[in-house]
Amino acid sequence: MIQNFDVQGGPQFGRRNVPKLRAALAEAGLDGFLIPHEDEYQNEYLPDCNERLMWASGFTGSAGAAIVTTDRAAMFVDGRYTLQVRAQVDDDLFDYETLESGGMANWVARNAGDGMRIGYDARLHSPAGLKALQAAAKTSGAVLVAVEQNPIDAAWDDRPPLPLTPLVVQPIKLAGESHGDKRARIGKVIADAGADSAVLTSPASIAWLLNIRGADVMCTPLPLSTVILHASGNAELYVHPDKVGDDIRAHLGNSVVIRDEDMLAGGLNALGNKRVWVDPGTASAHLFNALTEAGASLHTAMDPVMLPKAAKNAAEIAGTKAAHIRDGGALVAFLHWLATEAQSGDYDEIQAAQKLESFRAQLPGLKDLSFETISGAGSNGAFCHYRVNTDTNLKLEPGSLYLVDSGGQYQDGTTDVTRTVAIGEPTTEMRRRFTLVLKGHIALASVRFPPGTTGSNLDALARMALWEDGLDYDHGTGHGVGAYLGVHEGPQRISKAPNTIALLPGMIVSNEPGYYKTGGYGIRIENLQFVHEAREIDGGERAMLGFENLTWAPIDRNLVDVDILSAEERDWLNDYHAQVWDKVGPQVNGDVKAWLEAACAAV
Repeated sequence: MIQNFDVQGGPQFGRRNVPKLRAALAEAGLDGFLIPHEDEYQNEYLPDCNERLMWASGFTGSAGAAIVTTDRAAMFVDGRYTLQVRAQVDDDLFDYETLESGGMANWVARNAGDGMRIGYDARLHSPAGLKALQAAAKTSGAVLVAVEQNPIDAAWDDRPPLPLTPLVVQPIKLAGESHGDKRARIGKVIADAGADSAVLTSPASIAWLLNIRGADVMCTPLPLSTVILHASGNAELYVHPDKVGDDIRAHLGNSVVIRDEDMLAGGLNALGNKRVWVDPGTASAHLFNALTEAGASLHTAMDPVMLPKAAKNAAEIAGTKAAHIRDGGALVAFLHWLATEAQSGDYDEIQAAQKLESFRAQLPGLKDLSFETISGAGSNGAFCHYRVNTDTNLKLEPGSLYLVDSGGQYQDGTTDVTRTVAIGEPTTEMRRRFTLVLKGHIALASVRFPPGTTGSNLDALARMALWEDGLDYDHGTGHGVGAYLGVHEGPQRISKAPNTIALLPGMIVSNEPGYYKTGGYGIRIENLQFVHEAREIDGGERAMLGFENLTWAPIDRNLVDVDILSAEERDWLNDYHAQVWDKVGPQVNGDVKAWLEAACAAV
């Protein structure tokens, strides 16, 4: 749970490790190698032993890729990381490229020479991604070569060991449904699709389905494992035996057979005469190849657990609400500290992040952070996914903005909240742009929409006020969040990018418009909210959905230009702060309580 602020990643990684990788490529008879960020489980956050992209390049972001050849290298990131990549990846070794412009496939088509042998690890690529890369290689005349041993693993002489943390039971009072009922329900979905079995490779899906949690991945209670779920509802769990205690065996019972993860190849081979449901978005090309070679007939579709997991039941929503109210007490204590002691300019980003963590650590039920705290002062706040370390650490100086994005993992819920706070007196520009972001946040929090609406349909609402001033931001507006699971959860999202998944009651999404001025400051206001059936609208003809707020922490009124808020927006802000006072006020005392009352006063 203690965040490490020592330098992680950085240009020295590439300088040290690219030569090692090139030596391993030469030994394997390869001219290049493809390095996605993902691991065998397609995780966003990885155990240390699977941080292959960071080992090769020094990049620590949660989305990226690289290609290393005998004489060139390229690093690919999306719009969230355009500033971070320049700070962490040596531009003498790597060219900077974007994922949005076609990523590795486009680079291979343009740059790979005729006859080049470019290696890849099929365990780390999705079938669709690999297909695009193979088409690109054909265009350039290169050949993609599947490797038995990843050359990074061969060259990584001090690679950390695999995590072997014990599995734990998620109680039925928090899960809201027994794993037997879940397995029967999903099994019927499998049968209705004409399939015999489904292979589940997403650790989050497995955790939800079996009402278990783990600790194999940083900040996320995931059990690295694989499940074969049959249409009957019976299942096989493939996991390292050291993770399984008697309590897990008793919890899973006779309908879930527990097998060593080394036996998975045999389990897949046994599906040779079956029709098998497999998700091309979460399962690896290696798994697809193994099933095809076994003679299975493939039903390719989204993981059948995804939607049921995303649409939280009443127990999951109740737990998440309770976790957010407790979390609000820690946030208010921290925001009070920012508004008082930290205004001196004597504190830095690391001290601020540690202070926030110390407040959360006092809360009952805290298991971990839900991600490493983004603590960005001044110009560092313009890195929208900035991760502070001892080399980049800045003071919270008067006249600047401080952006903090953080969250906690509690057994009853997962939190994620961003607040931007003025240190000293903000400029007119800061206040205007903060208020434009707030207007977008309010628009998305207040919207009513008919069933069938996707997040892509709503995204523009959060950007309109910024667009009118010629401004925008280069990240999505909202991501799904799990119930004591991943802080980033699909399949729902709110983004410019097209998304065909309709928002369903019980889905939790973030609401986080922002603005980032390179070299200046960053602004983001983020609450979590969940989809619910909205109250009937007078004169309306159709049922509507809406969002109910989950996050309770004051929004810095010193940064609000009230003159550019509409009357309805002022009412929203005042009502929100009244609810913060009602829900969180009872958790704090003394000076903190007095400060909160003033911070929640009506504008």
